[in-house]
Amino acid sequence: MKTVPDYFGCLVFDDRIMKTMLSADVYAKLKKTIVQGEKLDLTVANAVAEAMKDWAVSKGATHYTHWFQPMTGITAEKHDSFISPASDGRVIMEFSGKELIKGEPDASSFPSGGLRATFEARGYTAWDPTSYAFIKDKILCIPTAFCSYGGEALDKKTPLLRSMEALDKQAMRILKLFGNEDVKCVRTSVGPEQEYFLIDEDVYAQRKDLIYTGRTLFGAKTPKGQEMDDHYFGVIKPRVAAYMADLNKELWKLGILAKTQHNEVAPAQHELAPIYTTTNLATDHNQLTMEIMQKVAKRHHMVCLLHEKPFAGVNGSGKHNNWSIATDTGVNLLSPGDTPYENAQFLLFLCAVIKAVDDYQDLLRISVASAGNDHRLGANEAPPAVVSIFLGDELTAIMDAIVEDRPYSAQQKTSMKLGVNVLPKFARDNTDRNRTSPFAFTGNKFEFRMLGSANSIACANIMLNAAVAASLKIYADRLEQAEDFESALHEMIRKTFKDHRRIIFNGNGYDDTWIAEAEKRGLCNYRTTPDCIPHMLDEKNVKMLVGQKVYSEAELKSRAEILLENYSKTVLIEAHTMDDMVQKQILPAVVKYANDLAVSAVSKKALVSGLACSYESETVAKLSALSDSIAQKVAVLEADIERTKSMEDVIELSSFIGKTLLADMESLRADCDAAEMLTSEEYWPFPTYGKLLFSVR
Repeated sequence: MKTVPDYFGCLVFDDRIMKTMLSADVYAKLKKTIVQGEKLDLTVANAVAEAMKDWAVSKGATHYTHWFQPMTGITAEKHDSFISPASDGRVIMEFSGKELIKGEPDASSFPSGGLRATFEARGYTAWDPTSYAFIKDKILCIPTAFCSYGGEALDKKTPLLRSMEALDKQAMRILKLFGNEDVKCVRTSVGPEQEYFLIDEDVYAQRKDLIYTGRTLFGAKTPKGQEMDDHYFGVIKPRVAAYMADLNKELWKLGILAKTQHNEVAPAQHELAPIYTTTNLATDHNQLTMEIMQKVAKRHHMVCLLHEKPFAGVNGSGKHNNWSIATDTGVNLLSPGDTPYENAQFLLFLCAVIKAVDDYQDLLRISVASAGNDHRLGANEAPPAVVSIFLGDELTAIMDAIVEDRPYSAQQKTSMKLGVNVLPKFARDNTDRNRTSPFAFTGNKFEFRMLGSANSIACANIMLNAAVAASLKIYADRLEQAEDFESALHEMIRKTFKDHRRIIFNGNGYDDTWIAEAEKRGLCNYRTTPDCIPHMLDEKNVKMLVGQKVYSEAELKSRAEILLENYSKTVLIEAHTMDDMVQKQILPAVVKYANDLAVSAVSKKALVSGLACSYESETVAKLSALSDSIAQKVAVLEADIERTKSMEDVIELSSFIGKTLLADMESLRADCDAAEMLTSEEYWPFPTYGKLLFSVR
């Protein structure tokens, strides 16, 4: 029987395969391209393409695809076979360097935010050699960037790679000032924790809202939810355990470092967490992980829900983006060491992150904005929409000492004594973990907790990398010109801590008093997607992102438009689905049950003289009032949907949808959920929350 090390990465054209299948010269040149960014020679590309094809064919592949990440939030692929005609009527298997390097999908069929007109179809995909090719469903998948005919980025990979280069460039300048001459590059690493729900496919198939929108638009509260805290870290059900085992195997074959699995807080909710890897690779892996989670669920006759808030009243799903910076020599630049107060290099990089988060808190909020995540942010399982940083007791005390220019007394590690001799003694961390913080320091990394479960992690890491690069550039510009490096460094660290203390908050992010306090501090509180997206084009944000060469101004404008369009389209689909379900399912069911109750009451009264039939009469009256109210509210919803058709400005449209249409939908849902509580279960037209959340046994 094969062990995990035997098959781990068996479907990946990784370094091990390249070493064995490429000549030493070709391998060395390719590694220079991957590690040092040197231009790829066509002869090298031809050799790599030939080896890649031979390897893929040996694994049963017949086609290849340029696998890319357009602005849809999911991945895209167009399959081409390896076959070429031979002179004798047969075919041969061929794959050239040109085919490896460049592809040509239809650019006008993907979101472009005005960068491409409908008739301007040409677009290009370009091989990203820093991310390994892999085989999926017997297709050789080649990770690529995606751009328009004019060279504008139409994807999420290109800006991510640019942001990584920007941070590398500025971090290297800082490290040279500290005498780190052996470092050749700096990379950010990410470990994204992925939350998800599993429900039975039979109940899923009976819910139009889940099929069309990924979330339930109706549903009265079930008698039991997450009140007992018994699901979190609870025993994993056999059916779910079998799914997790199958999922792990598929992920490991693709070289994805799936590490941790457990039940999450809500019924039917679970989590998967990988080991950290380079941000670009982690982003590719997370997109693959979401796809494979859904595929494997189908094998087990379940459906994997990745929506941020598929069920009201229980926890939604997030994606915690654990982010750190490291050198190619293996030094984590966010590791404090045993004496962080004396670790000036660590303190300067810490300052860069603090300054970046404070200066560009709006961009971080924008990077996680979506219609789905708007339902989750600020709820009891997610941070508020206000961005703040949790540093913990020790680093906050160090910051205070530096700002006040006084000595710092290092905290002694507390030994945990559990009162039982047989239990081991261990040192307590100097800092607790704060699950309510949007951006928390957790020992040697920051955990950005605001991402929604369906989000691509690319967006958050683009903004984070770019903002930190901007901070480091300011520091490098000043320190390189300083007459006295040590005194300039100390003053820069002190000034950063002093100027950006407002973004530090170590308390309870769920407390309403914090929201009021945050507003007093001048922190942003953009509660919805339409509130925050227009700020992407604020002058300071455009200046920073264009200055760091992460986006062009045209690319930024296109992304703002795409995000608002996606938001509007998402909510409109939900509104149309609600209208359909109410008109075709809910109202007919409520009316039929009320009618049957009324007929029953009349029959009983005819049989027994003077019988009140109060239950039937009262229920019929309540249901009749609710059905009238539902009919009125669905008419309002339909009228407001119609109003959106005349709105051409995307900001006006998204704002109307966020304020008016969502309010219509919430009001309509409230009446429908009340009707569900009064209607016999055999009449209700689709599975209830109880059946959905507890469908996997």
